[in-house]
Amino acid sequence: MGKQAAFTVIALLAVGLLLAAGCSRPWRSYEAVLVLSDIAAADSPSRLKHTTRKPQRITVGYWTDGRMGQGDLYRPAAETRAALLLIPGVAETGKDDPRLVAFATTLARAGFAVLVPDLFRLRQLQVSPADVGEVADAFDWLVSDPCLAPQGRAGMAAFSYAAGPVLLAAREESIRARVRFVFVVGGYYDLPQVLTFFTTGYYRHHQQWHYLRPNDYGKWAFVAANLHHLEAANDRRLLREMAERKQLDPAAPVADLAAGLGAEGRTLYALINNRDPQQTPALLAALPATVRSDLRTLDLANKDWSHLAARVILVHGLDDPMIPFPQSVALAEALPKGRSKLFLVRGLVHVDVAPGLPDRWRLWRAVKSLLAARDGKL
Repeated sequence: MGKQAAFTVIALLAVGLLLAAGCSRPWRSYEAVLVLSDIAAADSPSRLKHTTRKPQRITVGYWTDGRMGQGDLYRPAAETRAALLLIPGVAETGKDDPRLVAFATTLARAGFAVLVPDLFRLRQLQVSPADVGEVADAFDWLVSDPCLAPQGRAGMAAFSYAAGPVLLAAREESIRARVRFVFVVGGYYDLPQVLTFFTTGYYRHHQQWHYLRPNDYGKWAFVAANLHHLEAANDRRLLREMAERKQLDPAAPVADLAAGLGAEGRTLYALINNRDPQQTPALLAALPATVRSDLRTLDLANKDWSHLAARVILVHGLDDPMIPFPQSVALAEALPKGRSKLFLVRGLVHVDVAPGLPDRWRLWRAVKSLLAARDGKL
C-alpha cells in the first residue's frame, strides 16, 4: 500500500472513531482527510481529484486606491464558500511555483476562491516592508467581491518568511476587521532570533540554547535580499558572487572575495560568518541603517497584537532547518488569548506530509481548522 493510500485509510478510521464518539461536523472531518490526502498526492490521483472538477485558473488584474496588482485566481468548479489570499514564498518562481500551484488547486477544490498575487520582490528573493501594503491591497480587492467572499468569509495564508507581511497586513486598519482568519506554515516571530539561528544554528526554547544545523540557503538568501541597501557597487558585486558560490556549494571558499569588501559589506559578511549566538546582537547593530530599519518594520516581536481580529492557525515543523519551531510558539503566545491554534509536527520539511501517525493526526486537525474557518466556524 502506498504512503498516501495508507494515510487515507488511517485517517478514515480516525474519522470513524470520532463519529462513533458523537463528534460533530463529520463531513468536515472527512473532507479534511480528502484535502490532506490530495496535498500528499501532489499531481498524482486522489479521492478529492476524483470527486471534484478541476478549478479554473485565470490571470486577473485589480486596482485598489489607484494601485494596480495582478495575480492568479483559482475558482472552484462548484460552490465558492470563502476567499483565501495565498502569498507565494520567497522563491524566483513566485506564483508559478509548482508546489504552490498544486496547493492552491487543492484549496480551490475544497471551496476556496484562491488569489495568488504576483509580488515582484518575493520573486527577487526579497521580503520588504512594501510587501505589507501590496498584501493588503490584494486582500481588499478579493474580499470586496461577494461572489468570491460570500458573507464576507475571507482569510489569508502564507509560508515561511512571507508570513511576516501577511500578519502585518492583517493588522492594517483598512482591512483588519475583514480578515477572518490567517493560516501560517513555518512562520517567524522574532527576526533577530531567526537571524541568530540561520547564522549560528542556535535557538532559544524554554530559556535554554538548543542547536540544530540550519539550512545554509537562509543566510545567503538574506545576503542577496539586502544587497540593494549597500551603497558601494563593489560590495554588492562581491557579496552577490559569494551568495551564488555558496548556494551552489555550501563548502565553496569565499575568503578571496571577502578580502575586497568595504566597510558596509564587511558588516553583512561578519553577521553571516558568525557562529557565536552571543555576538549576534552587536553584529546586527552594526548593519547599515536601512537594513536595520527593514528588520524592525518586518519584525513581529516588537508589535502590539491586541487588536488583531483574525483567528490564526499556526503549523510548524519541529525539525524545520530554516525557521525554528519556537518562533511559532512565541507567536501563538503573543496573539490575543483564544485567537490562535498551534500545531507542531515532525517531518513537515520532508517530502512526506508526515512520517508518523501522531503528526498526521495533527496535520489533519490543522486542515480541519482551516476548513472550519472557511465555513465561519473556527
